[in-house]
Amino acid sequence: MEKSIGAAAELLKKARKAVALTGAGVSTESGIPDFRSAGGLWSRFDPYEYGTLGAFRKDPVKVWNMLKELLALVDAMPNEGHHAMARLEEEGLLKGIVTQNIDGLHQKAGSRNVIEFHGSMATFTCPGCGEQKRVADVLKMVLPPECNQCRTILKPDIIFFDEQIDPGVIRGTEELLAGADLLIVVGTSCQVVPASLIPGQVLRQGGAIIEINREPALAGMAHLTLAGSFSKVMARLVAAVSGQ
Repeated sequence: MEKSIGAAAELLKKARKAVALTGAGVSTESGIPDFRSAGGLWSRFDPYEYGTLGAFRKDPVKVWNMLKELLALVDAMPNEGHHAMARLEEEGLLKGIVTQNIDGLHQKAGSRNVIEFHGSMATFTCPGCGEQKRVADVLKMVLPPECNQCRTILKPDIIFFDEQIDPGVIRGTEELLAGADLLIVVGTSCQVVPASLIPGQVLRQGGAIIEINREPALAGMAHLTLAGSFSKVMARLVAAVSGQ
């Protein structure tokens, strides 16, 4: 592992433009279970009954039985791995992060250039009139929260399974990936389209991939695979980059 950490550090230092793609595995060490793991959200709520925009429109009260559990995400705190990635950005070695997570932990750790591919639990919008609320306001409301203006039940600004990703998010992702010659893939099995297409895009433009996962998923694609804990591997990588 030490040799691989050193090789990853060299790739990172030599990269002209390094970016990261993160998934649920970076948040599990902050106490947020992977939705697909045993005991995760989708083991208790059928994603087709609770995780689609169609389901929300049909019965928002029912879907809020699941969404109220997601409100617990706002209390989670970033782990050492989140802080390590923020430090890489601060030192100019990481240009930005595309995250599939909705928990905001990268921003809490200090990362500034974060694209939330699947939206965020930070805000809620009324499907009826467009009124928006911050999560701090929603936490003070009776659940399911109703719009003050038209009494429609608020929807979190996350992307449901059958919902299209905001065009602005797609454009921002394309701009971040343009010219990227190194992609650090962390905590994701890269199975959810279209985020799963990002590694292939970086490879096609001549870039390299470093994968950090407890269970590596990019065999044949990753130039370097660091199997292990997100927080421990990232901390060791930052230390290696800094020569510590």
